[in-house]
Amino acid sequence: MLDPKKDKRFTKILFTQEQIEKKIKELAEWINNTYQNSKDLILVGLLKGSIPFLAQLMKNIEVEHALDFIVASSYSGKTNSTGNIKIIMDLASDIENKDVLIIEDIIDSGITLEKVRDNLLSRKPKSLKIMTLLDKPIRRRANIKPDIFGFEVPDEFLAGFGLDVKEKMRNVPYIGVFNKDYLDKL
Repeated sequence: MLDPKKDKRFTKILFTQEQIEKKIKELAEWINNTYQNSKDLILVGLLKGSIPFLAQLMKNIEVEHALDFIVASSYSGKTNSTGNIKIIMDLASDIENKDVLIIEDIIDSGITLEKVRDNLLSRKPKSLKIMTLLDKPIRRRANIKPDIFGFEVPDEFLAGFGLDVKEKMRNVPYIGVFNKDYLDKL
């Protein structure tokens, strides 16, 4: 059930697949301009939510780059951050003296991303920037801001396009406000 007009799990669709794809092309162009002279760009995806965003983004990036991933979590299967951050899987690459661009699906409290950023900065990259598809500054509890973001979003429970509900719904091609009446049905 992926038709936004028929999917009752959403109370409202915020961004259609077409809107998301258009925004991702704009973000890729920012990367192409920002890193046009980079010799060692590494895109670091924060798993699992960044996968759809990163996969679509890469199709439009013209700058040579490497990929790596981090799995970090403060949710422990819950719907709200616990504040207790775990790095579950670390980078395979050495990032010293390289340009690092963290790719995130959403910055909410910012607690997890702040720990990841500080951890990566301690490894002495040439530069470190943050790109997120969605920014929810109203919920920020950490001192962190993206260098660029696609959409600013309201303080709602969002799902789709990488954003999960109980590890499901990441494959939905649009982003909407999740209907909490369906929480126990997943």
